[in-house]
Order: sequence, then C-alpha cells, then structure tokens
Amino acid sequence: MSFRVNHNISSINTQRQLETINRASSATLEHLSSGQKINKAADGPAALVISENMRSQISGLNQAVENSEQGISMVQTAEGALNEVNRLLIDVRQLAVHASNAGVNDDKMLEADQAEIQNALATIDRISEVTQFGTKRLLDGSRGANGVTNGEGLQFVSADPATNTAPVEGYQVKIDQVATKSIAQGTAALSQQVLDAGETLTVSEGGKTVSFTTVAGESATSNLNEFESRIQAAGLNVDLVRDEGGTIAIQHKEFGSKHSFSVASTTAGVLSKVGDVTDAATLGQDVKGTINGEEATGDGQVLTGKSNAPNVAGLGVRYTGDQATPEGEITGTVSVFQNSLIFQVGANEDQTVSVSLRNMSTRALSQGMKTESDFGSLSEIDVTSFQGAQDAIQMIDKAIEETTTERGKLGAFQKNTLQSNLNNLRLASENLTAAESTIRDADMAAEMADFTRNQIMMQSATAMLAQANQRSQAVLSLL
Repeated sequence: MSFRVNHNISSINTQRQLETINRASSATLEHLSSGQKINKAADGPAALVISENMRSQISGLNQAVENSEQGISMVQTAEGALNEVNRLLIDVRQLAVHASNAGVNDDKMLEADQAEIQNALATIDRISEVTQFGTKRLLDGSRGANGVTNGEGLQFVSADPATNTAPVEGYQVKIDQVATKSIAQGTAALSQQVLDAGETLTVSEGGKTVSFTTVAGESATSNLNEFESRIQAAGLNVDLVRDEGGTIAIQHKEFGSKHSFSVASTTAGVLSKVGDVTDAATLGQDVKGTINGEEATGDGQVLTGKSNAPNVAGLGVRYTGDQATPEGEITGTVSVFQNSLIFQVGANEDQTVSVSLRNMSTRALSQGMKTESDFGSLSEIDVTSFQGAQDAIQMIDKAIEETTTERGKLGAFQKNTLQSNLNNLRLASENLTAAESTIRDADMAAEMADFTRNQIMMQSATAMLAQANQRSQAVLSLL
C-alpha cells in the first residue's frame, strides 16, 4: 500500500461522480418544474426539431379551425339574407297570380298589386346592397366572379372560383349551333269540320296532363283560347303556337334537349301523326360552341366552360341569337373579373377553398328570359296587364329558382366543405398534439423516481467525498 499526498485521486474521483449526479439532479429538477423532458436543444436535438415542426403545424391547425368557424359565420349571414329574399319573391309571385285574375280585377286593383310588388322588389335590392360581414358586402356582386360580354345575343351568366380573370381583350366566344325548343308541330289544319266533330287535344308535360275536347259550333279561335287557358291553369310549361295555315303546334317554354313533352289528337296530323296515338315532341337542341378556343358544354342557351378547361372552367354565357357564327368569325367576347371569397382552411400554403356570391339585385335576377312583354330582368316586371302578369309569373319563378340554387350552393359549401373540414382539422390537431406530447412532455412518475434516486446518490457521494478527504491524514501517522 502506497501513500501519496500531492494528488488525492480518491477525492478527485468522488468529485467527478458527485458532479455527474448534480447535473442529472439539475436536469430532473428542470423536467419536473417545466413538465417537459426537452427544454433545450441539448436535451434531444432530433426530438427538438421534430417537436418544433409539430408545434408549428398544431398552431396552424388551430388557426385554420378559427378560420373555418369564421367562414361558416359569413356563409350563414349570406344565406340568412337569401332566405328573406326567397320569402319576398314568394309574396311577389302571389301578387302576380292575383293580378292574373283578369275577370275580377280592375285598374285600381292592378295598380295596387304593382305598387306592392315594386315595394318588395325595392326591399330585395336593399338587402342585396346592405348585407355585409364586417365591411364586406356579400350580395351586391362584388364578392363573386363578374363578367361583361361584347357581341349581339351574348349575355354573361356566371363564373366559378376556378375561372381566371380574363385578359384585356377578353375570352373569345364562338357559337356553332344555336339552342332550340322541343316542339310538336301539327301538319293538318284544325278546320271547322274537325272542330264540330269533337276533336280531343292532349298535352302531357312534367307529370301533368291536359285534355280538351272542342265545342261544336264555336270557332277555332274560341276553342284554342280555352285550350290555352287550361294549359296555363294546369301549370304546363308549354305554349300553344298558332300558324297562319290553320295548323297548330305545342312548344316548350325552355330551350334545350332536357325539356320534353308528349301530345295526342283524335285526328291524325292535328298534333300526333296517328290519331289517338301519343307522340313525343321533337327534342330541342342545346347550344354548342367554344369559349377561348376550348369546347364548352351546352345546356339550353347556356354555354359553360368545362371543368378541365384552362382559364374558363365554370364560365357560363347565354346566347339568345338565332344564327350560328360563320366560319372564321367569332360571336363576341366575354371579360371576367374574379373576386371570389377565399378561405384558408388548412395549416399549409395552397390549402384554400373559394366560393362566389352572385349579385342578388332585381336587375341581376331572371336575366335572359324570353317573354311576350320583353322583360329584361325581374326589376322590369309589370302586372297591370294580363300578359304582363303572366310573364311576371315566369320571371318570378326563374328568380326563385336562382335564389334557391344560390342558397343550396352556400348550404353545400358550409356543410360539405367548411364543417367537414372543421371536423377533420379538430381531429388532426388532437392527434398531432398527442404525438407532440409523446415526444416533448416529461413522464412525471419516472422523473420523480430519478429525482429521488439522484438525491440519495448525492448524499452518498457527499459523504464519500468527506471520507476521501480524510484518507490523506493517515500519512501523519508515519511522521
């Protein structure tokens, strides 16, 4: 056994062990006080990188949840205003139906109906103008894709959020085939002899059927007026057309191949080709053409850019002309200005959704309809005449359809896009938070056990350091 006094190796070794235990005890205290096992990069460099990325995603997800909730509030605000527009349109339609009761109404009653209609239309315009979320107006057309056309017979209908803003010269429109209506054309004249024999005329459309038997001794005009009245009273969406040669035809009111009906007549050729046999009307044609050089989809008079078409996806224009575009020429142009509402509904870039809100003013509703009164939009309806009241009902029905379609679009956007995304975001945030907790949070039971062990070890090491310092004193016994 050797005795050395210059270097107390036992003491140095014990000090090193004590320092190690002290650092471990300090780290355990830090974990216990913060509740996290990673407080600085040295605690776990790789785990720190992963957890910080997770924290940024969780923060983004939580903000996206708030964004979606705010988006739902905005959509509900717009839909609530549209609900009131719907109610007003139903009231206006009731007034137009009342004004059509020409056998009872006098001029004063019609003027009163018109005055009430004008008041309701003014209210619709006010709603479209003042409905807003914060400072953003929602129904005046400023929060959608708006457009203007240049060319005879062309009208802008709508555009989707996917439609891009047009260049200065606009998108070129070319019509290859014009839209037509379904028609059943009679070939045999409705003579007095046929009328006196009791000709039965039948029309079926939209699940409704009208049959009329002519009255002997009455003129063709009188009989056809009664037939036409019954068609209108039954709500069939067809018109009776009288030709100069004494023949008649039944024509659908709407353009396109989707609208059909059937006819029958007792005498062959009056309406059906064979007597007492039902014939289907000749289907109408949908418009065909191109927008910006891309083939578009036709539906009646409306030409719409396909979903895969660059720039013009969802862009719809109506063509009311009766002539196709000559080869090498264009029908006109349409310019689009995109200002749809964009919602950030994800934690990362490009995770957005968009929705367009159309102009709900009476000037923008029921545009492009062909009526005997030549009403250009809902704002122009006038029920002070029988024909005006009849045409007003058509215009109002179109406006109700447009309003309910807009409400349905907003409802689908809220339910299937925002609310569904909201549920997914909350679940993703919960799962990602759990994953981040696994990496970052301290196991308090394990940390407490380590802390207790380190305390005992520190007390033991301190005691042993004292013993190591005492060992050098044994040299004195040799002196």
